Amino acid sequence: MKPVIIAFPDMLTLAAEMAPLAGAELRELAWRHFPDGESLVSLPPDLAGRDVALLATLRRPDRLALPLRFAAKTALEFGAESVGLIAPYLAYMRQDKRFHPGETVSAPLFADFLEESFDWLVTVDPHLHRNPELSPLFSMPAAHVAAAPLIAAWITDNIPDAVLLGPDSESQQWVAEVARLAERPYEVLQKVRQGDRKVEVSLPESGALRAGTPVILDDIASTGQTLVRSLNRLRALGAKPAACVIIHAVFAGSAYADIRAAGAARIVTTNTICHESNGISIATPLATASQNIGHWT
Repeated sequence: MKPVIIAFPDMLTLAAEMAPLAGAELRELAWRHFPDGESLVSLPPDLAGRDVALLATLRRPDRLALPLRFAAKTALEFGAESVGLIAPYLAYMRQDKRFHPGETVSAPLFADFLEESFDWLVTVDPHLHRNPELSPLFSMPAAHVAAAPLIAAWITDNIPDAVLLGPDSESQQWVAEVARLAERPYEVLQKVRQGDRKVEVSLPESGALRAGTPVILDDIASTGQTLVRSLNRLRALGAKPAACVIIHAVFAGSAYADIRAAGAARIVTTNTICHESNGISIATPLATASQNIGHWT
């Protein structure tokens, strides 16, 4: 029998791309709220003997945590052979150590929470710091898809004179990979974060920034302040209007509007999170990774 991808409502567009690529059937998860805020999720009942994958991006993980667990356990109750999680954006990965006394180290705790409900996990470029791979956090099979080849292809097709900029030293490895694939030069900004919404950045003195079109790459745009500061500095430098290419379009609060107001010529994101800026689809590598890890044949 074909595997089944059951998509949360905001993931239906991505699911419709993925399902035929993965050789899977597509079903929608029904999710409604009672007046008191409690969730009721409903799944198709004909899951006996089927391999099931729930497709849900975890942009608001606290809101999704219980519905995810309810859906996974209900799929097993209906006789699913296995239940995997395709989470294009995976939350709670950055807090992997105790930075201040009394803080919760949430990354391993959230990993444990997911493992209680799922047999495997596929995600896209998780925001990892001291853990370069998912394996130290998860004992279940867990794979991550790299967006770098897709971003490089988009840049090659759309901004042939691009000069790539990474937001900080931690981004250097993946920005260098995008630059290699796109065959374009790159620089890395120096970033000092002084709070959740206060960031200072410095630009390298580079003639290439004035000669080409700057493309600022970021894995996650949450508050957007790194991009805003970078755009301001580029404008002061006399560079061409810059494009911003982002993997995960978190865009908390007014972040998207702030980036546009700072003068971004284009803002393009992958569709790990549904947003009007989506322009790069990760459907194909996600489908392939899900087939491989879920042993779908």
